[in-house]
Amino acid sequence: MSNTNPWPDTLSDSGVTESLRETVTRLSEHLASALADDLGKRLSDLHGRTDPAERASWLGTLTDQELESLLRADTSLFHLLNQAEKAEIIRINRSRALAADEGAGRPESVMSAVARMKASGVQPEEFLRLASRLDIRPTLTAHPTEARRRSILYRQKAVGEALIRQNREPLTSAEARELDDGMRRDIQLLHLTDEVRPRRLSVTDEVEYGLYFLTHTIWNTVPQVAEDLRRAAEHHYDLALSNLAPVRFRSWIGSDRDGNPFVTPSVTLRTFKRQREVVAEAFFEELRQVRRVMSVSEGQVAVPEELLESISRDAAEVPLPSVVLEQFEREPFRVKLSYMMARLHGLLRSSRASDELTQDPYDGARLLGDVELLQRSAAAAGLSDVAHSGPLQELADRVRAFGLHLAALDVRQHSRVHEAAVAALFRAAGVEDDYAGLSEDDRLKLLTRELQGPRPLLPAGYDIGETASMVLETFRSIARILRTDAAGFGTFVVSMTHTVNDLLEVMLLAKEVGLGRFTPDGFDCPIDIAPLFETVDDLASCGAFMETLFAHPVYAGHLRRRGGFQEIMLGYSDSNKDGGFWMANWALNRAQYTLGRVCREAGVDFRLFHGRGGTVGRGGGRANRAISAMPASCRNGRIRFTEQGEVISFRYAQPEIAHRHLEQIVSATLATAVDVPPEDDVPAAWRSVMEGIAETAMTAYRGLIDDPGFWAWYTGITPIEHISRLPIASRPVSRKGAGEVDFDGLRAIPWVFAWTQTRYTVPGWFGTGAALGGAVGDHLS
Repeated sequence: MSNTNPWPDTLSDSGVTESLRETVTRLSEHLASALADDLGKRLSDLHGRTDPAERASWLGTLTDQELESLLRADTSLFHLLNQAEKAEIIRINRSRALAADEGAGRPESVMSAVARMKASGVQPEEFLRLASRLDIRPTLTAHPTEARRRSILYRQKAVGEALIRQNREPLTSAEARELDDGMRRDIQLLHLTDEVRPRRLSVTDEVEYGLYFLTHTIWNTVPQVAEDLRRAAEHHYDLALSNLAPVRFRSWIGSDRDGNPFVTPSVTLRTFKRQREVVAEAFFEELRQVRRVMSVSEGQVAVPEELLESISRDAAEVPLPSVVLEQFEREPFRVKLSYMMARLHGLLRSSRASDELTQDPYDGARLLGDVELLQRSAAAAGLSDVAHSGPLQELADRVRAFGLHLAALDVRQHSRVHEAAVAALFRAAGVEDDYAGLSEDDRLKLLTRELQGPRPLLPAGYDIGETASMVLETFRSIARILRTDAAGFGTFVVSMTHTVNDLLEVMLLAKEVGLGRFTPDGFDCPIDIAPLFETVDDLASCGAFMETLFAHPVYAGHLRRRGGFQEIMLGYSDSNKDGGFWMANWALNRAQYTLGRVCREAGVDFRLFHGRGGTVGRGGGRANRAISAMPASCRNGRIRFTEQGEVISFRYAQPEIAHRHLEQIVSATLATAVDVPPEDDVPAAWRSVMEGIAETAMTAYRGLIDDPGFWAWYTGITPIEHISRLPIASRPVSRKGAGEVDFDGLRAIPWVFAWTQTRYTVPGWFGTGAALGGAVGDHLS
């Protein structure tokens, strides 16, 4: 084994902390011991050569096999470097928390946000209203920017956990040696594990990947964030908050079908069924743990009548083995928990016995009702601390956040797919043979008329083709999910929304399968329908779009039936691909301001959904800073944002980082909701300058990508062709299908991903020089 350190001591003048330097050195030595002597020496030589020409010349002397081995070793080294950085982030955050005053909290924490609100004069009633309104929905997606296998992630997580423990705990020499030995083994396994999967990921693989984070780190972190808010409210306002669910997760994994032919209706139903079984298993085990704690004897406290009556109802509905009743004869809390476990066991048994969705009356709402009954009963029995802290409170927090569906599934589909399906329906019904050829006004009239009528369009037995049949089956699958658990489905998102007709088509398709119907009180459809504005032009016209939509009689009726609530999604990746960095960001800022103003003027409650990625070219960056920078008109305590690809593993692999990420989101959302929206929070002079910068930057950007020679150059200098063949995700890189990759068809995510591999990162800066140079020139002139 080699004793050569593959990372020479070049960090002393780099500004990193002494702790991080020591960690990097230790990890480098562990990797060196896992490498063969000659490989360790080559890796050390690679990083010891700082002159690019010298390094290139040296690399040219290696054989292909030596070069491949060197690249694998270097990749392992950078994996370890990432873990060292995460461990250092956790160490610094912890030191700041230890140093902070209890009432002030560490910077960007929930405690610090509430302290600022109190200092700024926010009264208890207003704070309670804002805290109760918090509605934060991180949304997991399965985008192909996470190239690492789960096997690699598991090994990295093990190394990271060892580093965190070393930074946090005083260890005996034996404990330190044992921890070090384990870390060395994990590093060796990391190096010897294939970096790339042997086959392309399936949707099922992606679902399991998401479930891992939902049922581990996220599962444990969500109650911590709710407790942060409770503690801050108690400390600064002497308020005892209850019924909190500030953070609830959504998922697109297994349900986002835009551009992914492998996400079929049956796949979405299996995903929902799998999530339901996984969360029922998790709650069954948690109920078992709570039952161990709740050893309260009826001989020691007065048992509330409400609890006894509930147990009597359970006894009439749910069989429970006599041995259980005898074991907990004088312990009513344990008896109640046993009945709850029996209900979950029955749900799991019936679900596993069939491939189809099974109906069960015990859904998330009933489970929460039972948990709240336990809390009320414990408080009434004089056990307030037991009721509102510890395992029982954590159980309540998780049930409110996850229900018995874990993460509500959204469906997203491209508007042109719906257009094709509606056209097929109109042909089948003899209503219109060329729907696609109609003007937008004529389409609007036709859709409005059909939405206001009771008849279905599809004759029995009529074959409308594969695409339209798949679309209708998608809506039937949504109906099945809603019948099983109303909380299991979230929003229907229409990508590339251009006209009001794009949303009315969704309503007509829902009506066709019985999911929607026209009533005297308005169109009745139990799903929220969200437009997705992605291009620069659509972002510019989104305000007028929403005004027209809100005024449409059928949609206005639907909105009333949905409680006057509208979700609106903004696309960061496609707008950047379309207009470049400056124009995309300015267009998004203008859109947010306009949408907030339009919704408020219309009296519509709303939630903006930000489709952000991890890189700068896709809206990446610190989410809490982005929230604080939003126009005041759209700061209302409600927000959604996507957690995509590698962002998921970075933010949710380690509990401490997940907690820090979510507390920053809650802190920013709560604090910014206090602001009273002005007419315009950007001065007119600034707005004029930004308009000019954005236009000039977009002209320069489009000049690059519209150049006739650009595409051949791009495919030559980036690994986009290799990326399109990598088995890193189920979704194709092009909307046009295999073998048809061009600029228009290429999805925004692999577009940016390919640039990132070359380190050119054109989507994150191109056009900036021309724009700022022009702005300076205009100012000087």
